[in-house]
Amino acid sequence: LTTISFFKYKKNKFWAFTQMRLAFDILNKTPGLSFFKLLGTGSGKGFSLYPDFSTYAILCVWEKESFATAFIEKSNHSKLISEKAFFREDFFLKTIKSHGLWDGINPFHVSKVDINEKNKIGIITRATLNKSRLFEFWKSVPQASQAMQNAKGVEWFKGIGEWPFIQQATFSVWDNLDSVKEFAYGKGAHSKIVTKTRKRNWYKEDLFARFEVLRTNIESFKN
Repeated sequence: LTTISFFKYKKNKFWAFTQMRLAFDILNKTPGLSFFKLLGTGSGKGFSLYPDFSTYAILCVWEKESFATAFIEKSNHSKLISEKAFFREDFFLKTIKSHGLWDGINPFHVSKVDINEKNKIGIITRATLNKSRLFEFWKSVPQASQAMQNAKGVEWFKGIGEWPFIQQATFSVWDNLDSVKEFAYGKGAHSKIVTKTRKRNWYKEDLFARFEVLRTNIESFKN
């Protein structure tokens, strides 16, 4: 099971920023957690050179669902986040396709069971950029973000990343699998950008993962 949780802050933005380092040791000792990333976000919805200091995310891969539920609903760290944030949304995801590498491994294990076609689809795309191609990549970012914003069936998306400028990713939620395939394999602007990334060797390392969204938890607070 994979989870990705987004937290929005009003009053406690500096505290949230410090968690990008301080939470590492906590997560590293969390039972049943096989892979995790502490992520900042870009301003707006897609990639951006400008960070969003009000929104952060945690991506986790769990050995089984009970570990994920215990951490999100009962751990002291998760409770502290809820005390500091004014909004959080937790996505529970089942991997249905994944290829590429993230820090030298593919952390997402594909499930062999059938997909519930009524459920939404989550997508993670992630890349470490070649330094010699940074200008080309960021020059194409507005076009890529606009293509996703205009795509049929996309419900929500947000740029996420570990390091500004060099390590970038996007998480998006789609109405159904057909919408994802049309966007990925159609003849629109996105497919042209994908072709360009391969020809121009923009990425040192990249990964694409597709998930079934099993459920989401949304909470709002008074902070």
